[in-house]
Amino acid sequence: MPLRDLSPRDRDLFRQYGHGPAVPVPDPLVHHAVERQAARTPHALAAEHLGATLTYGALDRRADALAARLVRAGVRPGDHVGLFVRRSIPMLVGLLGILKAGAAYVPQDIGLAPPAQLGHVIRTARTRVILTVTEHADRIPLPDGHLLLALDEPLPDAPRPRTAVRPDDGCYVLFTSGTTGRPNGVKVTHRNVANILLTAPGDLGIRPGDRVAQLLNIAFDMAAWEILGCLAHGGTLVVRGKDIAAAARTADVLIATPTVLSGIDPDTCPRVRTVAVAGEPCPRPLADRWARRAAFHNCCGPTETTIVNTMRRHDPAAPLLTIGRPTPNNTVYVLDADRRPLPIGEVGEMWAGGICVSAGYLGDDRLNAERYAPDPFLGGGRRMFRTRDLGRWTPDGELEHLGRTDDQVKVRGFRVELDAVSAVLESAAGCARAVTLQRDARTLVSFVCPADVDPEAARRAVADALPYYCVPAEILPLPSLPGTDRGKVDKQALLRLAQERTAVAR
Repeated sequence: MPLRDLSPRDRDLFRQYGHGPAVPVPDPLVHHAVERQAARTPHALAAEHLGATLTYGALDRRADALAARLVRAGVRPGDHVGLFVRRSIPMLVGLLGILKAGAAYVPQDIGLAPPAQLGHVIRTARTRVILTVTEHADRIPLPDGHLLLALDEPLPDAPRPRTAVRPDDGCYVLFTSGTTGRPNGVKVTHRNVANILLTAPGDLGIRPGDRVAQLLNIAFDMAAWEILGCLAHGGTLVVRGKDIAAAARTADVLIATPTVLSGIDPDTCPRVRTVAVAGEPCPRPLADRWARRAAFHNCCGPTETTIVNTMRRHDPAAPLLTIGRPTPNNTVYVLDADRRPLPIGEVGEMWAGGICVSAGYLGDDRLNAERYAPDPFLGGGRRMFRTRDLGRWTPDGELEHLGRTDDQVKVRGFRVELDAVSAVLESAAGCARAVTLQRDARTLVSFVCPADVDPEAARRAVADALPYYCVPAEILPLPSLPGTDRGKVDKQALLRLAQERTAVAR
């Protein structure tokens, strides 16, 4: 019995808190929802980008023609097709056309990904067919026998191919940062994606005519939330150019990382009704600021658990900023190092179960065995995923995110959770964001913004709240924190900055 070590009360709460609601999913294939929107309102605006627009009817016709071309090229259900593009209208046609052909799309931002990374993606995902646009074709290291199709070359209208796509076929393959220095390809199924995008709260209440900003890198799984989440519900996707804020200003719905959202002024976004953040810890001041004017959802979940698997609408008056509870048809367990359930309130590692659990890593049996395991709580051959996020249940059943296991460091022999230090810094006067990193075995360094934060006052805040070994040796105020191409804080850039300052000081 997997719960035998818990008291009767904790057994009940383990089940009550850890299981999201069981709800029906309208369709296990999310692109079918897009097709229904096109049939219902063909003249409605599906997307706009730098003055170009596309209706649902035109998007559906162009995607049908592309799907027919892919099928003629030998693409079959279960295949992977590369989508190496920049943000654009053709990007949307390519994505939908791949799904209609029965394949999974493998996205890469052709403007940012170096050729060596593209080559790794092609080999690992076995993408025999790759879609791009003409101007970027020469950047792709195309192996012999592979086919490159240009999305900006017109195709004659063709009937939608009759492909037998199954819910457990791949919808997309995302390449995460990886733990071995090479990106890991994660296969996410149609069933996974439909479950989060076609049920509440993951549908974010998007209605026909709502404007949803498309801000994120196509190679980041939250971009699927923006794109497919919008198109499945009849919204208009506002695909940004270089100016993130310009797209946000005209949107009703924003989906972003905290790093991206922190660059947007809510006072300039009067239309925004709903905001969702994930991908990294959200600073409390940022959550409070947006939650005062919109429905603000703080979310959590790695790529392997399909975009997000916990969500919480934040109330600025709440004592804690939590990541909420499991989304529908999903579970979260707080377990110890031996995968035993912990009593409510104790800190452990979060494991995710239910429909959110993806199909796994491509061609990496060792990593699959390390991160995926049989789910003893759901049984029936289902699996759970080790998120490496630390958390605990609050007494009223909310998940408090407490950093990652790989963000726990030893300083002078003591264990320190870096995110806990940053959270205290963000409570200091005037501090909007903070990141804490380990500089060496004896010292921490923190970065705060904006640039006028008083480092001594911030340091005192940590000293008053945490043990001495948690107090950063140096606190560096910055105008803003550098970001990666995925819209997260670039910790390597911050470490380089700290090392440069140390070298200059010497």
